[in-house]
Amino acid sequence: MTVIEPKLTLERRLLREHPLVIACDEVGRGALAGPVAVGAAVIDAPRARKRIPSGLRDSKLVPEPKRVDVAARAAAWVSASAVGWASAAEIDEIGIMRALGLATIRALADLRAHGVVPEEAIVLLDGNYDYITAAGATGLRVQPVIKADRDCASAAAASVIAKVARDRLMTGLHDELPAYEWARNKGYASPDHRAAIRAYGISAHHRASWSIADAPTLF
Repeated sequence: MTVIEPKLTLERRLLREHPLVIACDEVGRGALAGPVAVGAAVIDAPRARKRIPSGLRDSKLVPEPKRVDVAARAAAWVSASAVGWASAAEIDEIGIMRALGLATIRALADLRAHGVVPEEAIVLLDGNYDYITAAGATGLRVQPVIKADRDCASAAAASVIAKVARDRLMTGLHDELPAYEWARNKGYASPDHRAAIRAYGISAHHRASWSIADAPTLF
């Protein structure tokens, strides 16, 4: 299988019209347990002229043993980065799409606390739907781009940074509730996770509003 390497073609074009690009990508949307996380990575014109870190890809394409190193180099490459979260309880309360927007708004607030002004940027959002504006954010210029995490280096950086952060959190929750094997499945619908749900029921970290018992195996 040919792996497409992300580039900076779109970012460089957008930076001709905007001082910053903030790329956002979600992790954990399809999981049965744990929060959803949204990574945000900031690129300015000087960063867009630098070499893309070796091995940077959409997090799903980076082998797990290499993700921590790739994420660290991605975080050092971008101008700034942040991860925003929405809990399983919030997903149950407001639905996954609004939760994605809430997590993104929190990531952008973290960037703001570190001196980034999101209103000055164009927000490059992986996917085809602007869930940021739908969640109530105002004053932002959001551009959804299908397969941005595959094609755009800034979105790939956001993806792998968020993936490593969420995996670390789920591994910590595994120590709290080892029966669900979250260190291995990270909250997704693996056979061992579903078997544990059948044996022990759901925990406070599960998305109780989802049809968990009938969820398909995702990997």
